[in-house]
Amino acid sequence: MASIQHESLNPPSSTTNPTPDIEKESAMVSTKPQEKQSAFKNLGILDRFLAIWIFLAMAIGIILGNLVPNTGPALQRGTFVGVSVPIAVGLLVMMYPILCKVRYESLHRVFQTRQIWIQMAFSIVLNWIIAPFLMLGLAWAFLPDEPELRQGLILVGIARCIAMVLIWTGLAGGDGEYCAILVALNSLLQMVLFAPMGVFFIRVISGDSVTFEYTTAAKSVAVFLGIPLGAAILTRFTIRQAISAKWYDQVFLKWASPWSLIGLLFTILVLFASQGRQVVHQIVSVIRVAAPLVVYFAVVFFATLFIAHRCGFGYKLAATQSFTAASNNFELAIAVAVATFGANSNQALAATVGPLIEVPVLLGLVYAVKVIANRLGWKD
Repeated sequence: MASIQHESLNPPSSTTNPTPDIEKESAMVSTKPQEKQSAFKNLGILDRFLAIWIFLAMAIGIILGNLVPNTGPALQRGTFVGVSVPIAVGLLVMMYPILCKVRYESLHRVFQTRQIWIQMAFSIVLNWIIAPFLMLGLAWAFLPDEPELRQGLILVGIARCIAMVLIWTGLAGGDGEYCAILVALNSLLQMVLFAPMGVFFIRVISGDSVTFEYTTAAKSVAVFLGIPLGAAILTRFTIRQAISAKWYDQVFLKWASPWSLIGLLFTILVLFASQGRQVVHQIVSVIRVAAPLVVYFAVVFFATLFIAHRCGFGYKLAATQSFTAASNNFELAIAVAVATFGANSNQALAATVGPLIEVPVLLGLVYAVKVIANRLGWKD
């Protein structure tokens, strides 16, 4: 700015003032829209080929589960709040780096806006009324003659997501901080609503005799959200004060970020390895459960995205709402199914099919929502 001001004080001359042709040319250059650089080129190798890594993890897991007979029982031998220890470790590793990115120090200002309360109310309606009842309807429509598979599918529908939704939102370029708020909200509601909704959907509406315990849902939420959330808050405030905010953002987060996807791939591999044999040997049941799940994920996601767009939501908020509504808390659904019906039950099989279908479908929706946003010119 100083050099420009200095030149403006000089008298006009042929050397200081550009010719009209040069001025015109420079104006054309400045107004010409620059080509957008592909976001794909900016991704690391883990993010860029995530689809390949996920399908490789699935394939390796299924191969291990079927060619090494003791893989499944060995992985399920030790449990932590109803979930096998390896899966629990993978989930915790997956969530911790994402929660480290949330700016907790400024969240109090977020809750002062009216918009955040509207978004939260919108999310509650989607997650706790529309989505569970849609899953209930699909379970009855596709599995009227299979009450055990139907019960497992219903468990998936009432278990709202508190883990992988952070991954999908981040990959799609959604609002990570707002997603963390919705995860916390769903966690609190899950501890209160999961058991009574399970009783209402399975015992009252479906007429099946099933017993649910509040402690299972409460423990699962406390572990899979409470531990990584507490560790992330402690890490963020400690490092930023002890070293510096710049070092935390540019060094620590850069080192920690890949661990989310590593945890995701590890969880998928272990999940397929532990249940792969059961999935292959009951392929007909798997296909029957997979059909309503695919319909559920697609309908909930695109319906939410459409409503959000018509309501004037920005892309980041709309993508976050859509992935939150379409995702499910598979670790809770599996834990409850195993604790209530047994590890080899059809209910546990149906709950296990949930993430087996959700992972590839939601990954596909990540790419789909980006294409839609580009074609619509959807911005924040």
